[in-house]
Amino acid sequence: MLNPTTNELLDIDGIGHGFFGREGGQSAAPFESLNISFAVGDAPQAVNANLDEIAKHNGVAPQNLCLVKQTHSTDVVSVTAASDRQNRMEADGMVTATKGLALGIQTADCGPVLFADKKNHIIGACHAGWKGAVGGIVGNTIEAMEKLGAERQHIVAVLGPSIRVENYEVGDQFKADVLKQFAHTAPYFKFPEGAMAPHFDLPHCIMDQLESANIADISDLKICTYQNSATFFSHRKATHLNEKTGRQLSVIALF
Repeated sequence: MLNPTTNELLDIDGIGHGFFGREGGQSAAPFESLNISFAVGDAPQAVNANLDEIAKHNGVAPQNLCLVKQTHSTDVVSVTAASDRQNRMEADGMVTATKGLALGIQTADCGPVLFADKKNHIIGACHAGWKGAVGGIVGNTIEAMEKLGAERQHIVAVLGPSIRVENYEVGDQFKADVLKQFAHTAPYFKFPEGAMAPHFDLPHCIMDQLESANIADISDLKICTYQNSATFFSHRKATHLNEKTGRQLSVIALF
C-alpha cells in the first residue's frame, strides 16, 4: 500500500501530490520496494508496475505520468503529454497547465521541489541537486510556470525529503571549486558538530532561493534521506555501506 508524505500547502482542489518513499512497491532487494529507476539494475517490470501504481494513486492514468531524463542541469520543459518512459527529454524541471497529467521527479538525496499555482492551476516540479540548486533550477521552474500564466503571488512550493547538512560532507576541494564559480554559495558550507571537513547545506540553499522568489508560501518537510534510509532511498548512505539502492518519486498532478 502506498503511503506518501504530503504537505498542507499543496492540498489544493484539483491538484494532487505525494512525496513517495521506498515502501509499498514490487521491487525486490536491494531495491525494495518502490524503486522507480530503470538505471540501477532493478527488474523493468517491477519499475513499470511501481510507476503505474504511483500514477493511479495520484489520480492519473499511468501513461500520463510525465518523467524526464535528469542530468543535474537547470533546464525546465513545459509538457502537454508524457513521453515514453524509456525515451525521455533531458531536463531537471517540468511545468504544465494540462489537466490529467502528473509530473514526477526522481531523487535519492537531492531535493525534489513541487510547485502549484492555487488560483491558475498550473503546476511544476524540479530536481535540485547541488548543481541545479546553485545554478538556478528553482527560479527557472517558477519562470516557466509564469510563461504558462502562473502568478508568483499564488504559487506555493514544498521541498521534499533530501539529504541534510549533517550527512552531506563535501570536502575542501569541492568547496573551493564551487566557490570559484558560485561565490554566493559561501553561507551554505558549514562544519556541523564533530565535522572534520566542510559540509554543504543543500536544503538551506534551496529554501533561500524559494524565499527570494517572492512566491506565496514555501515549506520544507525537513526529512533527511540519509538519516531515514529505511524509509527513503539514499544514494550516499548506500555508497557508504557499499550497497545498491533505488530512487524515489515526488509527484504533483493536475485534475
